[in-house]
Amino acid sequence: MSRPTVEHLELLRELHDRGSLAAVAAALHKTPSALSQQLKAAQRELGVPLVARSGRGLQLTDAGTALARSAVGVATALAEAEASWQRFQGSATGTVRLACFHSAGELLVPGLLDRLRPHPGLVLETSDEDVAQDDFGALAADYDVVVAHRSDDVAAPAREDLVVVPLLREPMDVALPADHPLATRAHVTPADVIGEDWIAPPAEFPIDRVLSAIAARAGAPVRVVRRTTHLPLTELLVARGHGVALLPRYTTREHAPAGLVLVPLRDLRAGRLVEALLRPDRHARWVVRLVVDELVAEAGAVVAP
Repeated sequence: MSRPTVEHLELLRELHDRGSLAAVAAALHKTPSALSQQLKAAQRELGVPLVARSGRGLQLTDAGTALARSAVGVATALAEAEASWQRFQGSATGTVRLACFHSAGELLVPGLLDRLRPHPGLVLETSDEDVAQDDFGALAADYDVVVAHRSDDVAAPAREDLVVVPLLREPMDVALPADHPLATRAHVTPADVIGEDWIAPPAEFPIDRVLSAIAARAGAPVRVVRRTTHLPLTELLVARGHGVALLPRYTTREHAPAGLVLVPLRDLRAGRLVEALLRPDRHARWVVRLVVDELVAEAGAVVAP
């Protein structure tokens, strides 16, 4: 009986993480038929079934699952060896793919690029990815670093296959038009603002979950008049008197338009946690670790003022 190769392990890991041969084929830029043939060849070489039919798709067998999980350790060990060699050579080179939701990109990416200037061999590719908070983990299959956010009043989703690096906690304040009767308050409570017209992101985004908590605390439903994921648009709508909103404090204070006031919310823990999510083997790469270290430093600088 043959031994599993690195190629066998990588294919099984991708199938485990992505859930379908079509998704793996799209990610690896191969055809499903080519991957199917590769799977059949692996099963012949290893002498055990690695996948089984499940409806119209494939499901890993116990043997396939065991090999897929062992692939993480193998890939991490290889990445650590490469990192050790780069440190020995004294040259951090390579491309790091960073996915970031919109407001975190605005908050962190410019300063991160400034911090990476002493590493000319490191190329940072950035992409915008704003999804429901429980869907960020899946993006780690396609990116080296995923900057994610989640409400800080709920338990973290299961992410046992990922490295989670805390970056910052960003409070959520109530954004009001400057001429609103509550705009001069030192703080407001859920009862003070529950009757307002609200501008909110889609359901299951962290800000919307905080808005649901406001409704629960006030004992009344929230009246949402408009939904958008674009925070600058939300800021402009609030400034012009078209509603109120929950907005992240650090992001908004950088460019709040005239006519908008942020007021802290009391009697409710309102905020979001911003984190970096990575596969363990990618976290082991030296260039990726440099990016994460500088992300942590830039997040600290954002919070410090």
